Amino acid sequence: MTAPAMTAESFRTCEVTGRKIHRQAELLVRANAVVAVVALLIGAIAALLLVLTRWQAVHLLPADWYYRLLGVHGMNMLIFFIIYFEMAVLWFAGTVLLNARPAAPRFGWFNFGLMLLGTLMVEWAQWTGRADVLFTSYTPLRAHPVYYLGIILFAVGALLVTFQFFATLSIAKKERTYEGSMPLVVYGALTAAIIAVITLVHGALIYVPTFLWSLNLMEMPDPQVYRMVWWALGHSSQQINMAAQVAIWYMLGALTVGAVVLNEKVSRTAFVLYILFISMASAHHLLVDPGFGPAWKITNTSYFMYMAVLASMIHGFTIPAGMELGMRLRGYTEGLFGWLRRAPWGDPGFSALVLSVIIFGFVGGITGVTIGTEQINIVVHNTLRVPGHFHSTVVSGTAMAFMGVTYYLLPLVFRRKVAFWGLAKIQPYLFSLGVLLLAMGMTFAGSFGVPRRHWDISFSNAPYGVEFTPAVDLMLAIMGIGGILAVTGALIFIAIAVKSVFFGEKIETITRGTAMVGVPQGLTHPPVHAADADARNEEFHAPARGWMGPTPGTIILVAVFFIAFVTYYFTNWKLLSFLWKVG
Repeated sequence: MTAPAMTAESFRTCEVTGRKIHRQAELLVRANAVVAVVALLIGAIAALLLVLTRWQAVHLLPADWYYRLLGVHGMNMLIFFIIYFEMAVLWFAGTVLLNARPAAPRFGWFNFGLMLLGTLMVEWAQWTGRADVLFTSYTPLRAHPVYYLGIILFAVGALLVTFQFFATLSIAKKERTYEGSMPLVVYGALTAAIIAVITLVHGALIYVPTFLWSLNLMEMPDPQVYRMVWWALGHSSQQINMAAQVAIWYMLGALTVGAVVLNEKVSRTAFVLYILFISMASAHHLLVDPGFGPAWKITNTSYFMYMAVLASMIHGFTIPAGMELGMRLRGYTEGLFGWLRRAPWGDPGFSALVLSVIIFGFVGGITGVTIGTEQINIVVHNTLRVPGHFHSTVVSGTAMAFMGVTYYLLPLVFRRKVAFWGLAKIQPYLFSLGVLLLAMGMTFAGSFGVPRRHWDISFSNAPYGVEFTPAVDLMLAIMGIGGILAVTGALIFIAIAVKSVFFGEKIETITRGTAMVGVPQGLTHPPVHAADADARNEEFHAPARGWMGPTPGTIILVAVFFIAFVTYYFTNWKLLSFLWKVG
């Protein structure tokens, strides 16, 4: 029976997917996505100024503005841009992908307003110099009360949106708006929402007493306790986006090349492993803290963290394997990598997907597991290797995936053609190359001991001198060039998004089989599997009978990944033995 609120006027039907889209939910997707792009713009401007300061040959900013913008960059990129976009993902996944009406959409606007108010308060405090406490804001560093209150309001608004998402899923199930089990992409969004609850509750637990301390209403929170609880927010907030990012990978794979899910149960189990173990990886930020015993550190950063790593490795196989199988079912069966050569590399959604998976896995994943090892962490902690790692995950992985899906959301949700279509095709390549150079430059400079966050690595005003090997100058130059390219790619994306949303050409209808400039080919020419692919294609069946199964190309790629992983991991152990004079 149709609910009273579910009227025909409340929905429109997407001419491409045939799905019913609730108009209020669509507006909430738009609003959150727009603010996310604004936060990305602020963070990108700060990033350019920061990288030109860390590049010692340029050294642009004075110390006070360097540290101020470091906090601005962290909050806008790691919190505001990512979480606003994730809220858009929750509204989209909970309604559009399930043909469902949202729970209390008016309350959704209240929560969006709460988040926006908190954002503006934090921005005011940071830009006016009242919150020069960096992203981590460790006590006894103290900011203006408005800063802490803004974070609390933002977190409460986001937490309430996650509860609305849960309620929307309940409505969809009760009203039977979809058949069978919950779609995998929605399941991934549900994982992100559950992790968000865990994360935001920890944020409230630490920021509420810190806010009261800033008002002189209670004693300062113990710095060690603050660090432990805060990292359950600071690190886990990046695990919200990792779950959302993986869900987007699955969706982009289906939209662009007709990717299939090899095994629903295995993929869903991997998402469950994220829920159970991913937040425990926060402990790797505390491996040099003297207040925690080795048993606690080793347990959290090995046995528990490895279960989360297992989940990522499962997705790291199933997503490219699903893409390969989807392409082979469409008839692209020649050789090991014919499916990859014939893929739609001119589709920015597809190129963003592939580059996101590769750099996230090969650079972010390998470095993350390595520096999360207690013994190796001692030579990594507080060096540039740390931001080198998370720029290859949060930026190359998450931001690239978010950008890629935007090229499909613009026609589907905003009903606009993608502006500057020629630039859109090259934007993922430019952005990914820039971030890769940035991350590699940071990583290798950090390997020579260049400190993290430090304004002047020459220590020019110190009573002692510090000299680095000339190789550091080269690494910092690579970092600087990469940073400029990455910011250029981000600004191109922002220009595309702004022009498309506010001044772009409206789409009245998308005709299948007819190419349209500004519309990804996954929408104009949806990937369709051959009806008789399994019966007629002997080339497809041949590898299926071999030891590599139906996806031999992916097996080879995974083997290359493991070789790179083992090589990098044990190279770090060897370097550690040189430092400790072991053997």
